[in-house]
Amino acid sequence: MTSLAHRKCVACDGKAPPMTKEDAQKYLQELPGWTLNDNQIDKEFKFKAYLDGVEFAYSLGKTAEEEDHHTDILIKWRRVKVTLTTHAIKGLSANDFIMAAKAEEILKKLQFRQIALLLYERGLKRSE
Repeated sequence: MTSLAHRKCVACDGKAPPMTKEDAQKYLQELPGWTLNDNQIDKEFKFKAYLDGVEFAYSLGKTAEEEDHHTDILIKWRRVKVTLTTHAIKGLSANDFIMAAKAEEILKKLQFRQIALLLYERGLKRSE
């Protein structure tokens, strides 16, 4: 997954064929929790608080804009559902799996930041 997360999405001209189901299954091996549904992949992320999910969705949206590969994001109470497909080819491309890996990286960074903040706050309480 690390290698996927560090790749860049490539502009799709709509002429390439969609990825085969077999190729999609190979990519999914690197993305635990993601499921293949027809011509898309999706995953529902769970959060301890509603605003944590909103922050995740915002960060993913910014990344999608930078990559010019726009993700379908549904924000629910303490959950965010992410769906990826390449609209130009009406199917999956490597870009979808790159964005899925980037979503996983964003989640890890947010979780790390939350843990660091919690430890910092605990340290402040002990020193008082």
